Amino acid sequence: MASHRRPKQPSHAYTTVLTTAAAAAVALTAQSAQADPLPDPNKKGVKAEVDRLYEQATQATEKYNGAKEKHDKLQKQVDNLQDTVARGQDELNKLQDGLGSLATAQYRSGGVDPSVQLFLSSDPDSYLAKAAALDRLSSRQLSTLKKVQAKQRTLAQQREEASEKLKNLEDTRKELRDKKKEIQGKLAKAQKLLNTLSAKERAKIAAEEERANRASQRVDLGNEASASQRAAAAFEAAKSRVGMPYVWGASGPNSFDCSGLTSWAFAQAGVSIPRTSQAQANIGTRINSLSALKPGDLIIMRTDLSHVGFYAGNGQILHSPKPGAVVRYEAISTSGMPFMWGVRIG
Repeated sequence: MASHRRPKQPSHAYTTVLTTAAAAAVALTAQSAQADPLPDPNKKGVKAEVDRLYEQATQATEKYNGAKEKHDKLQKQVDNLQDTVARGQDELNKLQDGLGSLATAQYRSGGVDPSVQLFLSSDPDSYLAKAAALDRLSSRQLSTLKKVQAKQRTLAQQREEASEKLKNLEDTRKELRDKKKEIQGKLAKAQKLLNTLSAKERAKIAAEEERANRASQRVDLGNEASASQRAAAAFEAAKSRVGMPYVWGASGPNSFDCSGLTSWAFAQAGVSIPRTSQAQANIGTRINSLSALKPGDLIIMRTDLSHVGFYAGNGQILHSPKPGAVVRYEAISTSGMPFMWGVRIG
């Protein structure tokens, strides 16, 4: 098993881009704030409030991700159902065309048998209910009629199912719109607060982010092996994304939110896991102790299970932490998020 002692260093050019991006994230806009009263921009309250808003945005992001996963699943089911209904309707049309041909032939030979008239009615069930008429049908005719009846029933059920799923799909689309609006509102409010800071305060925040990024580049992960080859492969994939920016709702390959990084990394290892941190918290084998974690295990953070990353070894987490940050290593003890449990995927 390869050593995890030191991650690959990003290039000087890429580091410069990230530093510039971090500074831009807290840049002062030309317009002054004109809406709600804001905290004193020279106090730590602004930074604390921004951090709180970022946390709320990331929590809302996981709810958005859950709705998006549900939406995509429903959309696929609706598409499949609609394709099935279309094929079924074609089959029904062919069966009914065959019945029409039978009626035409009987008409030419002296008139349509009353049984066939019923046979061609819009409601075959009413015909089958007339037991006496069945005696007038050949076994072939009866078989065809029963196929028409069965196909019509199946199509009615499938159309009803598709209609219900379309309703659910519209509900999830509304949920997506609401969550997107909530996330964008949190981020806009955070930016508005940042825009009230002095140049010195903004530089201080940018410097803090840069220090966190530099610390990530120097981290000592130790050389402990992963618990499985799949976990090791996923962890290696995640390590290759160090320095990529956090973007809410993103799942790679060049930007990520927290669960986007973990789900993308495991996909590179050939393992499909759920999209959200809450769902990822309930797969695999639960590891309740930090001391029992191995590199490549998932780490579930926050009491609402709204954050996830990889255990990187030596008390470090590899994650995509928040808006304005990049994928990086951080000490779990200083992450500011409570550890809930680990998840081991074999």
